[in-house]
Order: sequence, then C-alpha cells, then structure tokens
Amino acid sequence: MRDIEIKDDMIRLGQLLKLAGLAEDGAHAKELLDADEVAVNGEPEIRRGRQVHPGDIVTVGPDEIRVASRR
Repeated sequence: MRDIEIKDDMIRLGQLLKLAGLAEDGAHAKELLDADEVAVNGEPEIRRGRQVHPGDIVTVGPDEIRVASRR
C-alpha cells in the first residue's frame, strides 16, 4: 500500500486515480470503474465523482492506495 497525499479535505475518485497513476485519463478511470475494478474501503465503486477523504483506501486490481492529507 502506498500513500497519495491530497491538499484539500477531499478529492473525486476519478481525479485520485489519475493522480496516483492508476488511470491515464478520465476515460480510462471510467473504464476501470465500469469494469468493477475499483473499490473504496473494501466496497465496490462505480462512481467517478465519488468523494474520497484522507484515511480512505482505494483498491484497483492488485494496487492499493491510502488517501493522506498534506497538512
């Protein structure tokens, strides 16, 4: 698991996937979500606009990231 730092209190899931390098762009993020490849805190997620917050854990296939605050 690796930490991905964000500067605000939340980030949209699609943006996080791009920031973490797990999606090349928004279209790729949508493909991952549509293919049921993404989970947030262990629950499957299909919404690209889902808000994730520091402490949330996002899983994409074998990759796992934890959202962390820069503050």
